[in-house]
Formats: sequence, C-alpha cells, structure tokens
Amino acid sequence: MLGKGDKGKGIVSMTEREKMRRLAPLRQVEAYWHGLCAKDAVPMRSQIDPRGMEDALENAFLMERIAPTMAKVRVAGTHLNDIMGMQIAGMPLSCLIAPPDRERFGEAVAKLFADPAIVRLDLAAEGGFGKPDLEAHMILLPLRSDFGDQTRALGALVSQGRIGRTPRRFTLRHVDVAPALSGKEIGTVPTTESQIAPQTLQEDPARFVSRPPATPPVPAPEAGAPGHLRLVVSND
Repeated sequence: MLGKGDKGKGIVSMTEREKMRRLAPLRQVEAYWHGLCAKDAVPMRSQIDPRGMEDALENAFLMERIAPTMAKVRVAGTHLNDIMGMQIAGMPLSCLIAPPDRERFGEAVAKLFADPAIVRLDLAAEGGFGKPDLEAHMILLPLRSDFGDQTRALGALVSQGRIGRTPRRFTLRHVDVAPALSGKEIGTVPTTESQIAPQTLQEDPARFVSRPPATPPVPAPEAGAPGHLRLVVSND
C-alpha cells in the first residue's frame, strides 16, 4: 500500500511514454545527423547512409533548396506519401503546409539553409469531411552538397491520429529555430568501409625540390696532347 507521502512516487505517465515512443524517429534522425557533424560544418549529403537511421526511414526525407524560402523533396519515406496520398518526391515540401502558413514556413526554411539552423515544427492538420484530428511533428536539419554549399537538408515527420482522406495539410502551431553549429565538438563522423583509405600501404609523398641541371665535366686533355692546335704547312 502507498502511504500518504508516497502518492505520485514511482508512477510513470503513460501519456509521456507514448509521446516519447511516437517521437523516436525524430530523435533517431537528429542523433544520426549530430553524429555526422563537425565543429564548424554541417554534414554533406554524400555522408548520409540510410543504414544509420534504419528504424526511421519511413518518416525521413531528403530535400534540396530551389529558392531562398523553398525546397523540394528529393527522396521521401512512405509516411509522407501516405499523408499526401501520392508520391511527393519532386514536389515542394510546402505542399504539406496549409496556404495561410506557407510564408511563415518559408521563413523557417530560409534560416535552415542560410544560418544554418535546426528547425522544429509542431503541426496540426486542417479538418474537413473525412479528415479526423491529426497532429504532427517535423524536424529539418541542414546538409551541404558535394560542392560545399548549404543547399540540402535531412528531415523527418511523425504524426498522431488517423490520416483519413488525403491530401492532409498542416497549420503551424509552433516553430523553433536554433543554430545548427554551436562551436563545440558535436560528434565524430562515422566511417564506412568505402571511406577507409588503405593508409597502411601509403607513404607520404616526397616533396619535389627543383635543382639546377648539373654542369657536365670538362674532359681532361689526353697525355702528350698539345695544349693548343697548330697549323703545319709542308711545301715539299
């Protein structure tokens, strides 16, 4: 039995536990991104390996900036396709956002690439016939292209509730924008077998030092040979 002073002790909120379970894909994607970060640069798109976030692939997506406030989806997990009722690869990410909130969403996207920043969004789906209550959470994480410019991003979206009739679009409940780089060592870049260089068989290349060409030695005169040429004329 619990005493009067024991009320509330050892009791775990199932609501909080359920929320943590639902948000697990977002945490996995963010943790994977942090693991790729360097102190002064966000990860490159080419570093992303789906195996690093295998349990969150259906919620994850990759996108590319096509304008200062707009990005299109390049690759999307099945959950985003289910929410829209179609394949959304090649479409602007803003297709998930209700028109009245797209300008605000675009401002967050602009900061994502320019600062760079981590963007977290709390979303609520628009209602309507056959469209039950649906809420969602999204995270956007900046990436660099192979050219080094910040024009790519990794994201994830999770939802709670029945999807119902599609497409579903969301209003913005809350937008949080935080610096992506804190100036501290965030993590190390995991190395795959394809990235390992056979350094044990390599040597540091020797520095090339240019030298003037050697002066060829002057051959010594043969023994008994005169030091100068002499013209001999015979009149016999």
